[in-house]
Amino acid sequence: MKLTSRNRSTLALFVFLGFLIGSLVWELFERILAHSGLELALGIGPIGFDLLVLSFYFKINPGSFFGLIAGFLLFRYT
Repeated sequence: MKLTSRNRSTLALFVFLGFLIGSLVWELFERILAHSGLELALGIGPIGFDLLVLSFYFKINPGSFFGLIAGFLLFRYT
């Protein structure tokens, strides 16, 4: 799909969902490896904000970048 002003929000949604799903899948992969006895920790510390009432933190890992690329490619080839 070509990027136009009408479908920028769709691109942002695909990229965000790819980022989120990629991060979660990588975390699951790390936990499965840890359960089997192999330690793999390639994540960057928590990134986020804390407003004393509401806090949001997110770990960046290689799955995040794979998800970003997958979201972009999914948008591009649909």
